[in-house]
Amino acid sequence: MTMLQISYQLYCSRNFPPLADTLRMLARAGYKSVEGYGGLFDDLAGLRAGLDENGLQMTSCHFGLDMIEEDLPGTLDIIRTLGIKKVFAPFLTPDQRPVDAAGWADFGKRLVKAGRPLQDAGIAFGWHNHAFEFDATETGELPIDLIAGASEDLLLELDLGWVRVAGLNPVDWINKYAGRITSAHIKDIAPEGTCADEDGWADVGHGSMDWPAVHAALKAANCTHYVIEHDNPSDHYRFATRSLAAVQQF
Repeated sequence: MTMLQISYQLYCSRNFPPLADTLRMLARAGYKSVEGYGGLFDDLAGLRAGLDENGLQMTSCHFGLDMIEEDLPGTLDIIRTLGIKKVFAPFLTPDQRPVDAAGWADFGKRLVKAGRPLQDAGIAFGWHNHAFEFDATETGELPIDLIAGASEDLLLELDLGWVRVAGLNPVDWINKYAGRITSAHIKDIAPEGTCADEDGWADVGHGSMDWPAVHAALKAANCTHYVIEHDNPSDHYRFATRSLAAVQQF
């Protein structure tokens, strides 16, 4: 039986520099792995040393699609230096987003093409959603389905919090794409009217998500990688420790 891997998205701690302190905090809190993002690549040697010193592995990472397309050798160098096993393209700014169903279908093909060299190198590759992928196109089709429809080999790192923000039930989408969700962002939604200073997000297990149902669906879908995330915690130590404790109780 594959063990569940619990990771921490370092983007959560972007407002609490320096990174070296964050890595020490996470190690003390009990984390063994982290997920990186594009803002961390300026000092690869220092990042690698910080991970090693704290017994942490960067098992997954977010890379901008433009970076993968325009600098594949540099992308692969980062992946190899940090020991990354999974790569997810994470976001499109509003001006980059397709405006119709055909555009989203083409974007899915673009993703598949960009990810193929990474897959050939033994790296898992996929797309990380936000809420805009659930806004219906002019045909009634959803961008998330058009993206996923480009190839069965394209993985999805399902961000459960953004699915809920889109007004949908995460369990339905876990079930729909079971087998392609090897990694999920474990995020919680604060009860309405609370946590305004944290943009309405909550520590995992302290919000309104139905975690027993979600965890059961993820388990049935063979998702083995949980990435704990909060987009704007006011205290990243509180968030990291309380969320890890909650996930360990799942």
